[in-house]
Amino acid sequence: MTVASKITLTRIFLVPVFAVLAIYYGVSVEEGHPEEWLRGWALAVFIIASASDGLDGWVARRFNQQSRFGATIDPIADKSLLMTAIIVLSLVEWGPDGWRIPLWFSALVIVRDCLILGGVAVLHFINHHVPIRPHWTGKVCTFTQMFALGWVMLRVIPIDPIYPCIVAAVFTVWSGYAYLREAHHQLRDSPHVKPGSHP
Repeated sequence: MTVASKITLTRIFLVPVFAVLAIYYGVSVEEGHPEEWLRGWALAVFIIASASDGLDGWVARRFNQQSRFGATIDPIADKSLLMTAIIVLSLVEWGPDGWRIPLWFSALVIVRDCLILGGVAVLHFINHHVPIRPHWTGKVCTFTQMFALGWVMLRVIPIDPIYPCIVAAVFTVWSGYAYLREAHHQLRDSPHVKPGSHP
């Protein structure tokens, strides 16, 4: 196993560590005596895990360690960290007066990703390969979701987290539509679909 893949696996192993720290901190907030050291460690683990995303890619390119295994687990690691953080921070409060990710936003992200995975599965079943190219809205979607998470975890500005979540929600829906539209075009143009049988 390459060093780059080991870094990616480490990111996956850090996901439950972050979840446990975040949940225990949220419990301490709800009990009225926040354990700030738990928040500090949760933040540190999340930052390290996020930073490792760039590190494993750099190591893979710099030392020619690209592998099929690494290409497979890297997006799994990224999505696991992001989804876990969104779900956990929607279930526990990280500050007074409902300082958390709104539940509707967490549900929106889950539905969007399930629809995309479903589209990929259909394309793979029909075409036996899925040449979906990254779309700029997907990158902006990830950035705005991370920004909303940072807004909740850092608590630097005392403005309700719903506002960055609304911005992230717009790009979550937009990017989901863009990827599903691309999947529809590929399905329509697929040589494995009989003429006239596609929408």
